[in-house]
Amino acid sequence: MSTDPGLRRLALGTLLGAFRGEQAPAWAVDLLAEGMAGHVLFGYNIVEREQVAALTKSLHAARDGVLIAIDEEGGDVTRLAHRAGSPYPGNAALGALGDPAVTRRVYRTIGAELEALGINLNLAPTVDVNTADDNPIIGTRSFGADPIVVATHTAAAVLGLQGACVAACAKHFPGHGATLADSHRELPTVDITAAELRSRELPPFIAAIEAGTKSIMSAHIRVPALTGDAPATFSPRVLDDLLRRELGFTGVVVTDALEMAGAAKYAGGIPQGAVLALAAGADLLCIGADIDEAITNACADAIVAAVQDGRLPLARVEEAVARVTDLAAWTTSGDRTDREEPGLGYPAALGAVRVEGSHDRAAAPLIVQLESESSIAAGRVPWGLGPHVNGTEQIRVVAAQADLAALRARAGSRPIVVVGRNVHRLPGARTLVDALASTHAVTVVEMGWPSSWRPAGARAFITTWGASHANGRAAAETLGLAA
Repeated sequence: MSTDPGLRRLALGTLLGAFRGEQAPAWAVDLLAEGMAGHVLFGYNIVEREQVAALTKSLHAARDGVLIAIDEEGGDVTRLAHRAGSPYPGNAALGALGDPAVTRRVYRTIGAELEALGINLNLAPTVDVNTADDNPIIGTRSFGADPIVVATHTAAAVLGLQGACVAACAKHFPGHGATLADSHRELPTVDITAAELRSRELPPFIAAIEAGTKSIMSAHIRVPALTGDAPATFSPRVLDDLLRRELGFTGVVVTDALEMAGAAKYAGGIPQGAVLALAAGADLLCIGADIDEAITNACADAIVAAVQDGRLPLARVEEAVARVTDLAAWTTSGDRTDREEPGLGYPAALGAVRVEGSHDRAAAPLIVQLESESSIAAGRVPWGLGPHVNGTEQIRVVAAQADLAALRARAGSRPIVVVGRNVHRLPGARTLVDALASTHAVTVVEMGWPSSWRPAGARAFITTWGASHANGRAAAETLGLAA
């Protein structure tokens, strides 16, 4: 069956691609000229501001109406600052701070920075209600565990971003906060009733819609009460019946990356997932980070073939492209009156810090940072007290392999500050901290999502609600160790 050029252009108009490198390869620009919706930038595309601006300029030059997207959430998930860590606290810290006006200002500043660099779609904010302490993928990306708190800050974030003419994308619909699995690796299940979903997971999305969010991202999660065995991304009951008809959302439905195992394994591949997502009601298909020209073309070819053989209505593809086109037009039509507020993130991060117990600021401690893996969403970004302290000795250890006697000897008579992310679920961490606290004055700095666990015998427990550059500086200041 021959490919109709017009149909291929429509298929490309639903795709949000990616490419490796600090400059766009010819194929990435050529596909934009041919009609592809846009590209997502990742850390591997970013060196510094002038380079990013030149890169986006080359992409926009391909044709009018190109979408250039990025995951710039602040906090632990940053692409622009992936080499040093974000200068902004993430959502958990903003939720703990409890001032929606600050949340709006932080997101407005992020939006103004993105707009100045030629980026017009931010795949943020994360609006999931994090009700699972052991959630491996959301955690500090969430504004909190209370749906009303999350909803309030969601609206502020959307208004802040879009005040800078950068489209917001509330994610991950219908709610990834209760999962105990990572949809990058498998298909998580949220086994709750439709009523529970509406009362707990949906209020932030409703707030985002009421605030005018231009896009919402679907989640690769299974909610049996609605989706059966399928991911929400492939469920018409979720994307059409619930999101469109019941909640009244008229903007662009963006998929989470179709390369993720939660989608690709179910669909039988990325191109097949593209067809299923469009058929379910998605408009803009984020292909993923580890893709190339061949995969991108395979997605377009699969969409064309599905239309030609009747599996996918042409009208559904035309509707999707129309929404994407309207979104791109909106990004060029607004009044850019909002500007960046440099330095805003650091006092916000400091205000979010919570201290339980009493830390001795007068004594110079040994800082023990517990190594931990980064989530796939965040990638490898520097974290901890590293560059923020005033020469105080710091060491890094793997909790499960730590030599307790050696640590005690190294600390000597000094107190010990243990720094970690999600300490309660790091292998060996609880045992190590309790053992150190039996012989030394120990303060724990939790830079992940805190649980109800508190170490026996520790003098203080400090929660930063995130591990960004801003959170690290806030922790150092709280400890009295700031350079």
